[in-house]
Amino acid sequence: MDKLGPLWSFLVFVFIFTQKARVNGSTNTAGNDNVLGVIGAIIDNSSRVGKEESVAMKMALEDFYVKFNQRLVLDIRDSQRQPIQAALEAKNLISAQVQAILGPQTWEETSLVADIGSKTRTPILSFADTTPKWAPERWPFLLQASPNEFKQMKAVAAIVESWEWRQVTVIYEDRDSFASRVLPHLSNALREVGAEISQLVALPPFASSSLSKDLERLKEGQCRVFVVHLSLSLSDRLFEMAKRKKMMEKDYVWITTDPITSLVHAMNATTISNMQGILGVKSYLPETGGHFKVFHRRFHKRFSSEHPEEDNHEPDIFALKAYDAAWIVAIAMRESKKVSRLLLEKVVHSDFHGLSGKVEFIDNKLVPVNIFQIVNVMGKSYRELGFWSDGQGFSENLTENAAYNSSMRVLGQVFWPGAPLYTPSGWTLPISSNPLRIGVPVGSLFKEYVSVKHQSESNISFTGFAIDVFKETLEKLPFYLPYELFPFNGTYNDLVEQIHLKIFDAVVGDVTIVARRYQHAEFTHPYTESGLVMIVPVISKTSNRAWLFTKPFTMAMWILTAVINLYNGFVIWLLERNNCPELKGSVLNQMGMLIWLAFNTLFSLNGNRLHSNLSRMTMVVWLFVALVIMQTYTANLTSMLTVQHLGPTVTDVEALKSSNAIIGHCTGSFLSKYLVDVLHFNANNIKNFTSIEAFSQALETQEIAAAFLEVPLANLFLAKYCKGFTIAGPTYKVGGFGFAFPKGSPLVSSITEALLKVSESGRLHELENNMIAAAKCEDVEPDKETPSLSPNSFLVLFILSGGTSTVALLVYIFCLDKSMLRRKIMWRLMKAAMRHWRRQKQRFSRRVSNVAESACNSPYTFDPQNRI
Repeated sequence: MDKLGPLWSFLVFVFIFTQKARVNGSTNTAGNDNVLGVIGAIIDNSSRVGKEESVAMKMALEDFYVKFNQRLVLDIRDSQRQPIQAALEAKNLISAQVQAILGPQTWEETSLVADIGSKTRTPILSFADTTPKWAPERWPFLLQASPNEFKQMKAVAAIVESWEWRQVTVIYEDRDSFASRVLPHLSNALREVGAEISQLVALPPFASSSLSKDLERLKEGQCRVFVVHLSLSLSDRLFEMAKRKKMMEKDYVWITTDPITSLVHAMNATTISNMQGILGVKSYLPETGGHFKVFHRRFHKRFSSEHPEEDNHEPDIFALKAYDAAWIVAIAMRESKKVSRLLLEKVVHSDFHGLSGKVEFIDNKLVPVNIFQIVNVMGKSYRELGFWSDGQGFSENLTENAAYNSSMRVLGQVFWPGAPLYTPSGWTLPISSNPLRIGVPVGSLFKEYVSVKHQSESNISFTGFAIDVFKETLEKLPFYLPYELFPFNGTYNDLVEQIHLKIFDAVVGDVTIVARRYQHAEFTHPYTESGLVMIVPVISKTSNRAWLFTKPFTMAMWILTAVINLYNGFVIWLLERNNCPELKGSVLNQMGMLIWLAFNTLFSLNGNRLHSNLSRMTMVVWLFVALVIMQTYTANLTSMLTVQHLGPTVTDVEALKSSNAIIGHCTGSFLSKYLVDVLHFNANNIKNFTSIEAFSQALETQEIAAAFLEVPLANLFLAKYCKGFTIAGPTYKVGGFGFAFPKGSPLVSSITEALLKVSESGRLHELENNMIAAAKCEDVEPDKETPSLSPNSFLVLFILSGGTSTVALLVYIFCLDKSMLRRKIMWRLMKAAMRHWRRQKQRFSRRVSNVAESACNSPYTFDPQNRI
């Protein structure tokens, strides 16, 4: 028995060493000359991700040995998902002289391991999906071997946008780096699509009673869209508790990210049943190619043998990324001869298509993934709805002819929690506040808008245009919204502040939308016209009539009439000057006759004194035009003399301020501050009024020079007092009337949409017309001022007259040219005849002279007295 003791001890030692070697992934080939080096790995052996990574890395080094006949030892250590433990294991691996370390999975672990690896110049290929931008500068030997999740957040935002949800609640693990690194990207992506994060819920990584309290608080809130970014173990507890609290039923929406969705295939039946109806975003797993099929078959067989406790043996993206990372390091070690800096450079310059897709490093980080898969958990597993590609949108497949759309609706019907036949709205009324408490102003100056009457202590009636519009809006909502109206006697600013103080859930009334009130509430789209106007009394504008005779025509009309008169007079003068001696004489006399002809035409035809048909034609057309113009002028002048014209007593704000006039506005409104701060009135010159009758009386008695009202109230005021007052000056831009709700309330978008439906249907215009008609003034509103006539009213007549005169002038010039041409020809003929006659005469004279000269010189000159 004593002899068996040493043998038994030896067998126990061998067994322990073998088990340790098996766990660490190393073999008994340490003495083999073909061993190229040692690669360390830090994973969480208790998690599904760690198990898949362990198997995949071993397979990668085995494939490396088959291809290059060089062996690498894989030394795997368990971090137990504890940063301190990961750091201790990293020190142990470096002491064992590993050339590189793969892992760990979380950034908290990676940051400690990277600090140790950089001191010893050992490359660290982290599987953490987030790494700060400054990490490569601080730890140059740290590489991120897993694509970051930033693009995944855009996919989540695209889902939210597709179903028109405006608020989401984010649930994440408290120790994770999600809050500091990924969350800002999710917030920005949601903001780009018009949504926002309404609440953040950080869950502790261990079992805690706070989970139940957090879910209870979320259930009592309004938001029903939850984005979940947790580890698999924590998500199991979350969905189990959510189902127990009936938060996996209709009207709820759950969206999970890659750490959960990529492991849905490995979840047991109980977990799947707790997650019915969730939408998930997972990294795209390229399942094509012969390499993947061989890997898939080998992985399935090996994983089932090493981890028989797991129900599913299919690989996911974590296994593929671990395989590619191990292959990268193996190839780099083969080419770098175990030199740390050269090994790092070889890894950084890796560029190939691995099992997980494109493998390339930029700034020490693996290039981001641009394609994600959208899945929907239902039944015993999940359904693949389609894909989301960055920059392109959603598609049912990834073929070359795939059709992309910005909305997820193209992927077909989604199975929502509780299996409702409709798409969840994403929000609901708070369970603790049914119905809504709505505040209504009591002191409204215009009872047509809001009227609160106390018929008894328990019976209060609320009527008016604002109340009617609100009721019509509620009828357009796709859901029932219970409410109660409560009177509020105070200023409008105080009324809006009651929402912030949680005394009221909303405010309905003639409440103007102004920037200062956004501190306490959020407003819907305005249901009235926006603007601020000045109302003043009117006075007669015809008290000074000295130049009234010029008003029927505009200045341009007078000038054009004078020009056409002078032009026609000039034409007639030119045509008649050769036939009429009166039109000749000195220049001054001719100019006087021209002007006389121009304006005499307006009163007399003078046909008997005209000698040219062209003159008569011009005169007839111009007399017709002059007759029309004179009759129109007479009619317009008569209208101006007989009709009363009213105008504002004050035309602009500057006149009020320069005269230090008193002005008025409604009590309790925002206008008091606006008139002082924006329009710069003296605060002592501003009076408040509590009734519309007091407004009218103050304006009539000149107690105030002007009243400032919002446009909808001004329209109502003028409808009742239509004769004595008018709007003067510009319209100042301020917000119209709107309904107020708490800041961030999801009711705002729904109420605004319903309000727009009321407006587009014409019902809002009908209600406003009914209100104006009920307050319509019995007096006839004064006629508008008779406008002065411009040349546009007589354009055709001016063209006719001017054209006729021009034609006559052209004909006259043409005839004159022909006559002058004829005279020139006759003169030329006469000159030619005279020149010809002169030449003939000169030629005859020369001949006679020559004969006489010859006779004198001859000896046989004939002498009558000496005959032969």
